[in-house]
Amino acid sequence: MPASPIDLPVDPSGDEDAVAESLGSEDLTARDVWRAARARRRRLRAEIRRFTQRSRRRRLIWLGVLGAVLLTIGGSVLAAYSPLFAVEKITVVGASAVDAAAVESALSDQVGRPLALVDDSEVKAALMAFPLIETYALEAKPPHDLTLRIVERTPVGVIESDAGYTLVDAAGVALATTPERPDGQPVLRVDDGVGSDTFGSVGLVVRSLPADVRGDLVEVTASTLDDVTLSLGSGLTVVWGSADRSVEKAGTLTATMTANPGARTIDVSSPEVVVAG
Repeated sequence: MPASPIDLPVDPSGDEDAVAESLGSEDLTARDVWRAARARRRRLRAEIRRFTQRSRRRRLIWLGVLGAVLLTIGGSVLAAYSPLFAVEKITVVGASAVDAAAVESALSDQVGRPLALVDDSEVKAALMAFPLIETYALEAKPPHDLTLRIVERTPVGVIESDAGYTLVDAAGVALATTPERPDGQPVLRVDDGVGSDTFGSVGLVVRSLPADVRGDLVEVTASTLDDVTLSLGSGLTVVWGSADRSVEKAGTLTATMTANPGARTIDVSSPEVVVAG
């Protein structure tokens, strides 16, 4: 009579003695044990092959992704540094008092270079010849355009000396020197000199003035931070005081000038208590 089917346990040791022992030697013949062990080995080999195939597929996928990333990066780098992206045109944006054509000519050494190799230190050195430029920024526009965006210095007046009249900005940077006083630029007389805190206070005051007052300004004097005084072409003298609350003082001055058109002196050093005479 044929033996009934038996469910065989899987033993990780893989030997026939372990299989036979787990089943009970009295229930099996040697042939049954051998067949069970062989089936078990086949299952183990199949599992190993499946695991190896999955690992190989994952490895191939990761290698493919890595290769694609490296290829993209490498291609981008090679393209950026190749003549295909060389500078052919330089455009200056923001120039008003500065001669844009002269700036473009000063940067002509950058023409022909790949955009990625434009030398910022060389650009900075070339722009030192243009004191009116306060700040700048380079902007690459592939494939061939390089844009230079500049912010010009704002003059606040002139310093009178034996050499003539030197135009300066609020930081005291000399912009130009001429034998005659430039139109619309007041003479700045600061006891502490250019670069002092007192001069910085004068610069802040001048930049805060309303356009009509700024256009009529002929002289600014200051011996300390707190005694800035303005002289207008109309003959009006404005006692400003310190640079504190300059925006408020500017509004108060405009209102007081409108209310007192014949005033010769206006004191706005304390904007809450204006004195006009």
